[in-house]
Formats: sequence, structure tokens, C-alpha cells
Amino acid sequence: MTSKVRLCPVADVKDGEPVGVFLEQLPALAVYNVDGDIFVTDNMCTHGNAMLTDGYQDGGIIECPFHGGSFDIATGAAKAFPCQVAIKTYPVRIEDEWVCIDQLEGLA
Repeated sequence: MTSKVRLCPVADVKDGEPVGVFLEQLPALAVYNVDGDIFVTDNMCTHGNAMLTDGYQDGGIIECPFHGGSFDIATGAAKAFPCQVAIKTYPVRIEDEWVCIDQLEGLA
């Protein structure tokens, strides 16, 4: 079973300015606006202990603030060394002007 998790209002996510979301029972998440499309990924870089929302978003790419590695926001794929392991992405639903994802019950 799944349940809907509301992350933040859509209006809070500006193009090029990722928003960190920190909810109990979930990993730290990052919400992005890329040319009007909303995406959600894990916020922690897979290479180092850094929050991606502290990095630099350039279109559909997020650059880690520690070592300059980067990820494709839509797919999570590592795009620049030293990052080699993809970040997790989440399917997004917009409901009542809120960014939402599904959470598997019991697996939070």
C-alpha cells in the first residue's frame, strides 16, 4: 500500500532554486523546478556527505557543493566525476498546488 506525502507548496519551488524537505521517517529530499516541471530526488550526494540543495542547479543538472560532481535531476544519473552512483528519484504528483510523492507504507 502507498500513502501520499505532501512535501511543499509548488509556489515555493522557483526555477533553479532547489528546496530541501526534511520529514520524519523519510530521507532528506530535494525538490526542483526545471523549466516549470517539478522533480524530487534524495538530497544527499552519493559521493560525499553533502546536501545537494546547497549546490548549484544549472537547468536539469544539480552540482554537489563539495567536489563538483553532478547529477541529472530528472533521472538521477551521475553526470560528472567524482559522482558515479545515481541519486534516487521519486515520481511526483501535484495535488491542490502541493508537490506530493507516494510513500510505501511500512518502508519509510
